[in-house]
Amino acid sequence: MSRIPIPATDKEPSAAQPLLASVKKQLGTVPNLLRILANSPASLEAYIGFSSAVAKGTLDAGTRERIALAVAEVNGCDYCLSAHTYLARNVARLDDAEITANRSGASNDMKANAAVQFAAKLAHERGRVSEADIAAVKRAGYSDAELVEIITHVGLNFFTNTVNVALDTDIDFPRIGARKIG
Repeated sequence: MSRIPIPATDKEPSAAQPLLASVKKQLGTVPNLLRILANSPASLEAYIGFSSAVAKGTLDAGTRERIALAVAEVNGCDYCLSAHTYLARNVARLDDAEITANRSGASNDMKANAAVQFAAKLAHERGRVSEADIAAVKRAGYSDAELVEIITHVGLNFFTNTVNVALDTDIDFPRIGARKIG
């Protein structure tokens, strides 16, 4: 059970209700992550704005999901692993072998592998990467803009991982557990 209440539908703070209605219209449902963020309408608005902005970038949905899976595994976030496994399969159409590779900080796609390895290293090292790490991403064919977007997606996923781990958000997707590392 979540460590703070997940507001019941239509019982969210009034400032959060239009944001959640927009999410429901777009997705058909409101995931528990957004419902728990609704406790702070400012935090919900910040997440929706950040997420919407980076979705307009040049990285495709598959690469974004690959990054999310790698970062969620590094951070041990069962909620995000569950949500992004669902999205990887059903939206990005990634297969189980690819999802397993992503959770291990890799990809079976040569170009995406560079992005996922870089994202996993960013997460493990809390941003402390080398010139060689950046050069490897660029050698794989990523532009400076895409490099920044990879970093941005790692940051966005760190935010959601932190919220969900700290608050033990009830998982409303088919459950996937993080591997116990170390």
